[in-house]
Amino acid sequence: MKKIGILTSGGDAPGMNAAIRAITKAALHYGIQTVGIRDGFEGLMKGIFINMKYTDVDNIIHLGGTILGSARCPEFIDPEARKSAVANVKKAGIEGLIVIGGDGSFRGANVLAKEVNIPVIGIPGTIDNDLYGTEATIGYDTALNTIVEAVDKIRDTASSHKRIFFVEVMGRNSGFLALNSAIASGAESVLIPETITDIEALALQIKSQNKGRRSSIIIVAEGDKEGGAMDIMHKIKPHLDDFKLRTTILGHIQRGGSPSYFDRALATRSGIMAVELLMAGVSKKMVGIKADEIITVELKDAIDKQAVPKIEKEELLLKLLTK
Repeated sequence: MKKIGILTSGGDAPGMNAAIRAITKAALHYGIQTVGIRDGFEGLMKGIFINMKYTDVDNIIHLGGTILGSARCPEFIDPEARKSAVANVKKAGIEGLIVIGGDGSFRGANVLAKEVNIPVIGIPGTIDNDLYGTEATIGYDTALNTIVEAVDKIRDTASSHKRIFFVEVMGRNSGFLALNSAIASGAESVLIPETITDIEALALQIKSQNKGRRSSIIIVAEGDKEGGAMDIMHKIKPHLDDFKLRTTILGHIQRGGSPSYFDRALATRSGIMAVELLMAGVSKKMVGIKADEIITVELKDAIDKQAVPKIEKEELLLKLLTK
């Protein structure tokens, strides 16, 4: 193998640059040219390629986002639109592809592997941690720390003014961020897509918990079935007339920032493994981590199977700590 491509796709995640750095340096070490593809599958379709050098990835390990850029590319679903991507890959002489992203990115990678007939490896880069087969995705740890730091600051104001804050975090289809940030920040309750939210029961819980307390923090996953933090606050307000209710939506602040040690190390180990898998002729695998060991997962399983938080265990822990 003489030339491989790298692209980052979907939502950016802290640690993507660390993965790009590791892939580039590992490939060059083995005498393989690395081609950086700008703006994900969109760049693949337009043929926006860069031959990566050691100097291109110097001093990027600590940067959030992705130096290659990222984009959501719904056009890639269309077989006719993909023809240009297939042609560009063949023209550039790319013999293997590493895709850093989430399940949508891996669907595109899986299709491309068939149409171009080259090996493809996926590296999970998403703050949601919602990919099956791995204990952690690149960016998840950093996002958790960002949320916890923000909630700690919100708690200061909440306690000063006797307020109940509904803090909305990311997690459209997955409660990993909400559940684990709630535990780590000492939140009084958490609402996630995987469980049913009972507004009246939540109101009773808040009333019970706030006897003698100056504040409460309720973490709300943006994908909760009853809505986001603002929706929850409006629905619960009639049940809590005597309380001061506020909302904070953390939004895209959760995506940015310098990656944590864990995300840098995971991205580096995953990037090296991805290169070595391509060299061995392995395809349609996702690189993951389990019990601190870098593992591989069938790309199809990562796409089709659902990663679910250990709800019962974590909810019990949360209840014990918030009594």
